[in-house]
Parts: sequence; structure tokens; C-alpha cells
Amino acid sequence: MPKYVCAAKGLAAKASRPSSTTAKKQLIKLKARKKPKEELILKYAPLIKYIANRIAARLPLHIDIQDLINSGVLGLMDAIEKFDPDKGVKFETYAEYRIKGAILDSLRAMDWVPRSVRKVATLLENTYADLEKKLGRPATDEEMAEAMEVGVEKFHQLINRVRHISMVSLERDPKNSTTKLSLLDRLMDEGTATPCQTLDNDELRTVISQHIGRLPEKERIVISCYYYDDMTMKEIGKKLSLTESRVSQIHTKAVLRLRGKLRKFYFS
Repeated sequence: MPKYVCAAKGLAAKASRPSSTTAKKQLIKLKARKKPKEELILKYAPLIKYIANRIAARLPLHIDIQDLINSGVLGLMDAIEKFDPDKGVKFETYAEYRIKGAILDSLRAMDWVPRSVRKVATLLENTYADLEKKLGRPATDEEMAEAMEVGVEKFHQLINRVRHISMVSLERDPKNSTTKLSLLDRLMDEGTATPCQTLDNDELRTVISQHIGRLPEKERIVISCYYYDDMTMKEIGKKLSLTESRVSQIHTKAVLRLRGKLRKFYFS
């Protein structure tokens, strides 16, 4: 299976890995005790801090990391309440998904991204999608700049301006933009999915994997490393001999391309 297909599954279904018998027994044992929540929160506190720090590294400086950690604790508590060891999912994987989701939800509630920045991001997404449809291939930076009637340097400035929102972009579902559903919500909660929803989710997986496969090589590698191999921007930079800032820019462009394609797919 091509690595980018695995990356697509990593974007939307990280919680599909089977759990070990030891992990199940450990969680059941902890839940049977008098204060399982407190014990689990203490045990997974480092995971909360790790996830919060990873997200905070790509946010404006005025965002308080302690607020992210507090939201992560709520996500962990939600994971403890809802985790079902019989579904064949590792608690650590499920908890990571819930913690990250709670932190991203809190960021959305803050509305920390100005409307003008969201407008620029939407413009970039649509321009990427329109040009690729017209050209039959991914657009270059020069072609994007020309289509937007700006210089290449100005185009790069626009990319840098929207890079802070790219980490939540793929988790927003363009088909359900007026609801709180995300791509992850749709693809992970298969236990309650109807046959129609299951078919829709399978189609979404296929669309994502196909579009990742059509990304320019560097963008495809960054997406695969970031979402499938769970590498940081800094680690990817070392692997590709690029600066962390350059990797972030490549990641942003890839996300904008994918978002634009998904939007066109659902609304065309």
C-alpha cells in the first residue's frame, strides 16, 4: 500500500489500531478502583502536555498553553468515560484523539483567527482547486501568484499568514461546515454509522488518499511524515534538509490544496 494512502488513514483514523490484552486489563483494573479518573489523569498528564506543546508551537504567542492543557484534561476525562476496551482500540490512541480534539475545540471557541485570515485561507483553497482543475496538475507558486494577481513574494506572505490555522483545517468537514462534525468525527465513530454513512466515509477515505497521491512530491512527503509518522516540523526539516519554517510553509500549502479539493468535491 502506498505510503500516502496510509497517511490518509492516519489523518482520519488513527484510532483504528488494535489494543493489547495488557492495556485492556490495566484500564479495567484502574476503573475498578476508587479513584480511577485521578490515577489515569496523573498517568497521562505527560501526554496532555506533549500534545498541547505540539499544537502551541504553531499558534500565536498570545495563546496561553495552560488553557490548552486544561482543555486537554477535559478531553482525557471524556476519553475515560467513553472508552470501550471491547472495540479493539488502544486506550492511549483513543485518549490522544480525544485530548487533541478537546484542545482544537477550545481554539475554535476562542475564535483566535481573525475573519480576514480565514477569508484569505478560503481564497487560497479555492484558487488552488480551480487552477488544478484548469491545468490538470498541481499549480506552482508562480501560477498561483499570477492567478491571484500578486507577486510570488506576496503569495508566500499570504501562505505564512494562514499557516497557523492549517493544523485544524483538515479536521473541519467541508460537507458539515455548519455543524461541529469534523473529518475525524465522521471517520472514527463507525460503531454507530448507518450503511449510508459507512459508504460516505469510505468514499471520503478514497478521495483523501487520491488527492494526497496527487500532491507535489515534497508536500506529499511532509503530509505523510506529519500525519502518518507523527513527526514534528523540526524532525521533518532535518529529514529533508529544510528549515522548520519552510516545512511549515509546505505543510500549509498541502493542507490548502486538500481543503480546496474537498470543498470542490462536495459542493461542485
